[in-house]
Amino acid sequence: MSTRLDLTREQIVAYRQSVNEIGQRLLAGPTSLRRAAWAGLTDSMPRAAVLSIHARVLGTGPDTWEDKSLVQVWGPRFSAYVVPARDVAVFTLGRLPYDAARRKSFEDLAARLDAFLDGRTMTYGEAGRGMGVHHNMLRYAAPTGRVLIRWEGARQPTIWTVPAPDVYAGDARLELARRYLHVFGPGTAAGFGQWAGIRPASVRTTFDALVGSLTPVRTPVGDAWILLRDEPAFRAPPGPTVSARLLPSGDAYFLLQGADRELLVPDARRRSELWTPRVWPGAVLVEGDIVGTWRRAEADVTIATWRRLSRAEREAVEAEAASLPLSGFRQPIRVRWGD
Repeated sequence: MSTRLDLTREQIVAYRQSVNEIGQRLLAGPTSLRRAAWAGLTDSMPRAAVLSIHARVLGTGPDTWEDKSLVQVWGPRFSAYVVPARDVAVFTLGRLPYDAARRKSFEDLAARLDAFLDGRTMTYGEAGRGMGVHHNMLRYAAPTGRVLIRWEGARQPTIWTVPAPDVYAGDARLELARRYLHVFGPGTAAGFGQWAGIRPASVRTTFDALVGSLTPVRTPVGDAWILLRDEPAFRAPPGPTVSARLLPSGDAYFLLQGADRELLVPDARRRSELWTPRVWPGAVLVEGDIVGTWRRAEADVTIATWRRLSRAEREAVEAEAASLPLSGFRQPIRVRWGD
């Protein structure tokens, strides 16, 4: 049995900022977009994916999410995700049920949808009505890898079908787990299942298959696992911290559950302000720490901080807000301080 590696909160936070590419923006290009979307980019809040890319990649514009290297799918937990086009199998087949009956029902639904669409693109509401099923049921075809979506935010997503990825579903599941551990690590089997929306029995099978490539660790909130290949990165000195970032609702950096949230935000009262029961606000990151929340209404960005920011810190946050790649407003972004 391997000796558990002891990791401090500081090591874990520094590691997560590094693998989330938050410390220093990447040069624009498909390689950087893939790195930014390594664990997928949640897009359930309209254009959240663009803001997540903006936090990581230079030159991000309002239409960067439409880059040909990216696609939209119903990904983990059937939420709207922007993912690398070459990695569709990871975020779709990686969630295909192991249970034969459930798996067949998903595949049969995808086949029915493909036959109904017959090469057409339409809203999922129209498709559902035409097939005689509730449109939300069509999400269950997504884990087959045969359904792509385009969601603008204000209207229903449009959907179309594509050939199934030529990837073994078991391999896709292992890669999905590796990506979870790399971006959200240290992690647990239960945490992976909760993030991906996969049932516990299937999760245990996946982690059993990975055990030879994992290192057991002890964290301030309990025992967990990291990828063996990531151990040097956890041991490495912290990298540069960013002056300011505005991370959108659902960003991978704080897409956490349970005790994992304590590592990022130790204060329980502040955790309840960031991870609310309904729609989460965005997170304000200053010099490597989450120091508050933000919300946007049209061109108005309201920021509530948990501590007094220096003048330089406020200016950095305001500059970051002004740089948000948003379109459709006649006036520039206005920052309203709610502290």
